Amino acid sequence: MNPGEIHTVALAVFVGLFLLVTVLGFLAARWKAGDMTRLNEWGLAGQRFGIVITWFLVGGDLYTAYTVIAVPALVYSVGAYGFFALPYTVIIYPFVFAVMPRFSAACRKGGHFTAADLVQERFASRPLGVAVAITGLLATMPYIALQLVGIQVLIASLGLGKGELPLIVAFVILALYTYKSGLRAPALIAFVKDSMIYITVLAAVILIPVKLGGYGAIFEAAGSFLAAKGGAAGLYLKPAQMLPFASLALGSALALFMYPHAVTGILSSSGSRAIRWNSILLPTYSILLGLVALLGYMAIAENVKVANPNEVVPALFLRVFPDWFVGFSFAAIAIGALVPSAIMSIGAAKLFTRNLWKPLIRRPVGDAEETTVAKIASLVVKLGALIFVIFLPIQYAIDFQLLGGIWILQTFPAVVFGLYRTPLRGWPLFIGWLVGMITGTWSFLLAGFKPVLPIPGLGLIYIAIVALALNLVVSFCSSMLAPGAGRGDTQAGGR
Repeated sequence: MNPGEIHTVALAVFVGLFLLVTVLGFLAARWKAGDMTRLNEWGLAGQRFGIVITWFLVGGDLYTAYTVIAVPALVYSVGAYGFFALPYTVIIYPFVFAVMPRFSAACRKGGHFTAADLVQERFASRPLGVAVAITGLLATMPYIALQLVGIQVLIASLGLGKGELPLIVAFVILALYTYKSGLRAPALIAFVKDSMIYITVLAAVILIPVKLGGYGAIFEAAGSFLAAKGGAAGLYLKPAQMLPFASLALGSALALFMYPHAVTGILSSSGSRAIRWNSILLPTYSILLGLVALLGYMAIAENVKVANPNEVVPALFLRVFPDWFVGFSFAAIAIGALVPSAIMSIGAAKLFTRNLWKPLIRRPVGDAEETTVAKIASLVVKLGALIFVIFLPIQYAIDFQLLGGIWILQTFPAVVFGLYRTPLRGWPLFIGWLVGMITGTWSFLLAGFKPVLPIPGLGLIYIAIVALALNLVVSFCSSMLAPGAGRGDTQAGGR
């Protein structure tokens, strides 16, 4: 198959499967039916999802279309360094097991639908709650944009050029069924998405190596290619890459469940048991992620040449699979963009409604009005992401998503330490957050829009970790020095 032509059979299969999940999205409102005029039902599905549904929902939420596109692209470009996404998905689950059940229980007890709700109540600080909400909104927008970028790459690979019109159609479909069905739509579609992704990846890691002469031949070809490139590229990590690799893995792990969409997945579960079981079962997706990353090496062995590394997986599939399976696999990846996009927009909408609109703009708000505002906000968030993708270079979305990871980690002290008895207080935490945000943003700009910064005597390190360290120092020191500190009047959790 030639990437420049319209692939009719693949396109027909792609469209057919896309229409199938659209129907499922609209029918989802009847699944586990509830009063959709209540934000708890629309945005959290009544908090009734058990172990299996939560597993599909959170897995579909965290392992996105852009993951399937971007991780192999990074491995294709630099080799071993691109595998940093693999250890961070392992590091995070003990944290989820230990902390997230406590977080969920605290939110249920207080009637909180967002992390900002909990923070504001724990520390009796509206500015801190607003800061957490704004950070979540800023970090989510480019994340949604990257999901749309993933769809755009697939549309272009099917021969439809830049694909702005199909992208707009996909956006409208996503917006409509999210507005109608809320969180139930991505939860139901996640069953289809995950099944299709598993079929696609298993077919790729079994059939492509057979065509290429086995994994030995693949690693040999990748090693020679990356060695010839020189620089940071290589089949193994270079000594100078150890610290940035480790810090990226650690920082990304700590940040992952601070994102509004991850919080939404946790709060939609039926309780602590479902969360703990998912922390045990979700590493299955890490195995899948490792297999996905290997597609980058397979593309090298297949001698795939692309102008943009993000095109590597589509180009590889176009070469090795029949038309109908190309359509199936592209649909799987595109649906993998719809699920997290819907959850992200819902998470952002809850933050806007609960923590900005309701307390700052119009305080007395009934359940129906609160839900309506959230639905409209979810549309605006998705529209903003669409405009971002269409009118700005894709690299901007990538840069802002990297910056978003630095920002969202600065909410970690308030969200996590707020669950325990600590000396931390509201205003010091706000100051610490501000220091972390300013330091992280400035360092990101200073590094030339790169996520790592050279530290004398250490080497390159993930900027989010440096900013978080300063955040914590300022937060703890300021809290200890604040009037009334140490008198048992802490606002933190465990009261």
